[in-house]
Amino acid sequence: MKKIIALTLMLVMMLALCGVAHADFAPNGQVSMIVAYKAGSHTDNSARVLAKYAEKYVGQNIVIENVEGADSVGWSQLAEADPNGQTIGFINLPRFSTSIADEMVTYNIESFTPICNHITETFIIIVRADDDRFPDLEALVAFGKENEGTKTELLASTNGPKTYSHIGAQAFANSACLMYSYISHGGTADQLQSLRGKEADFAVVKLTDIIGQEAEYRILGAFADERLSELPDVPTLGELGYYEGWLGSSRCIVAPAGVSEDVVKFYEDAFKQAMEDPDYLAAAEQAGMATDYKDAETTGALILQQQEFAESQAEGFWYDD
Repeated sequence: MKKIIALTLMLVMMLALCGVAHADFAPNGQVSMIVAYKAGSHTDNSARVLAKYAEKYVGQNIVIENVEGADSVGWSQLAEADPNGQTIGFINLPRFSTSIADEMVTYNIESFTPICNHITETFIIIVRADDDRFPDLEALVAFGKENEGTKTELLASTNGPKTYSHIGAQAFANSACLMYSYISHGGTADQLQSLRGKEADFAVVKLTDIIGQEAEYRILGAFADERLSELPDVPTLGELGYYEGWLGSSRCIVAPAGVSEDVVKFYEDAFKQAMEDPDYLAAAEQAGMATDYKDAETTGALILQQQEFAESQAEGFWYDD
């Protein structure tokens, strides 16, 4: 009997130890969410909306940490954070991918563990609404070809070299076989102001970038496989014989490499619940956020696909390097 009791106690202890080893993760104290952009930016605003409604599923306060300066500074900080599940953050595709392809950063995609995707947005090409030179995309292309190498060469307003707006402008120009120049600005607000101020001819942006200002712009085309439901009268670039397929921006939530599977599963489930929460969905719709939940595995595949796209840009994509 004593041997049976001893064996039973040993078995209970072993099961208990196994239970501890595979116990579900839960954050211990506030969670830091790193955003590699300044407060008030589109990424910051969308992160704050999500964090507000995700707290009840995470069970802790989620504190947004804005890291200003080059976006790579924030992503470096996230990569170097303790992989204990207390620090997570956003990466923005495809800008994150091009930062690695440029080989000027200390991190790579293996420096992070995917958790989920939050937002996916399609690129569009816009001009000023009152710019009679460009009633459609064909007119923009014709102007660009007629003025190559002149003082009136086609000029794009972007939010920085090899940022999403520059990538979109370059993909369009390559597919249309035209040359252009670009003006760099530190953020989307300045980029749009430059276009409105007639410093530039066109810009590549996301639809959410111009919410509330739609009357000021004419949308000439979308980087999509098929016409967007929000823009049924706007042709895709592929329809017009230019860039084929989808091109856009995704905001993914990741953790530093080395976090446990329990950490990934915890946040994956928590953010899924948050993004399905009716209150969150109402707030996201009001803010014009294109919520697009993808689980950890699908997000990882997206990050890899975008990295392959960025690497393809390294040679033969940027004619102005």
